[in-house]
Amino acid sequence: PDSNEMLMIFNMSGLENAAPVVHARTGARQSTARDFDDAVHDEIDTREIFDLIRAINDPEHPLSLEELNVVQEGQITVEDKDSHVLVQFTPTIPHCSMSTLIGLCIKVRLLRCLPARFKIDVEIFPGTHVSRDAINKQLADKERVAAALENTHLLDAVEKCLATAVSKG
Repeated sequence: PDSNEMLMIFNMSGLENAAPVVHARTGARQSTARDFDDAVHDEIDTREIFDLIRAINDPEHPLSLEELNVVQEGQITVEDKDSHVLVQFTPTIPHCSMSTLIGLCIKVRLLRCLPARFKIDVEIFPGTHVSRDAINKQLADKERVAAALENTHLLDAVEKCLATAVSKG
């Protein structure tokens, strides 16, 4: 089935957001000769972070976080010199029960892809979720994140969401 047929199937399954708005994908980043020059220091920027997380699959729909507008390049801050990345994401509905899982997927993807020197913060964008503060607290707690990833069922869910990001980016 195509995407619209899959969404119709999901509509009948009682999902929280049975009919999400689907947005167009951003075009591929244009490579330049500098990108392949090993003598040039290549700082990590917002577009590089966006490219790493945009193809993560939504846990509820057969769509990427980019297509659902959950992640946007404008909600990413990178301080390469300070080794800090902040990703703010926007759940598709204000009471989305998958927000913690989505945040965990973004954090795991970046932890796996970025140099260890980076501090990675993942938060819900202000005003977009009823439990923003509680979820942000969970995502900022290293021990909770580590414990979550020891849970095989939760780790399986994360891996399923990340499978598309690994194959596309």
